Amino acid sequence: MLYLVRHGRTEANAHLRLQGRIDLPLNDVGRRQAAALGLAITEIDRLICSPMLRTRQTAEVFGMEPELDDRWMEMDYGVMDGVRMAEVSPEMWDLWTSDADYAPEGGETLHELAARVWAACDDLMDDAQTRNIVVVTHATPIKAGMAWALGAEASLTWRAFVDQASITRIMVRDRGPVLAAFNVVPPLADDQPAGR
Repeated sequence: MLYLVRHGRTEANAHLRLQGRIDLPLNDVGRRQAAALGLAITEIDRLICSPMLRTRQTAEVFGMEPELDDRWMEMDYGVMDGVRMAEVSPEMWDLWTSDADYAPEGGETLHELAARVWAACDDLMDDAQTRNIVVVTHATPIKAGMAWALGAEASLTWRAFVDQASITRIMVRDRGPVLAAFNVVPPLADDQPAGR
């Protein structure tokens, strides 16, 4: 089984900013969300994560040393890193979501992100048939992993939402990957709402 896990909340998430390559720590809510993930996934044979601080801090709850893999980093938003999503113009969103070869200045295209994530998924296929592999990563790579499992175009990424500290499960069989669960958010241990 391949578990794609999104990191817990950061201050950029809390303020609805594109975070991309900005390397922020988890905030208090993010740490509570990470703890809930640690309770939700308990049988792990291999742990992989993006090298970003927020993913490494989330991965700590699983109690084993992760393998760092740059291919699981968030999309590079270039000049759009740190911008509040509400401040991105409708014209920019239209361009971004209609052209998988478009990138903001200094950023990467959706096709470039999908190529690296799909290669990482391909590399895990054999191992995931018999072992539980947890990958702690970011929203866009998880959506690209979903598209990989479904055999869909990279542009499907723009039509999905991945919440903070959520779990997506992909079963890998001889016939290939199967999406088993998408965007499952475990309850917080103290039953307090996480908020956005």
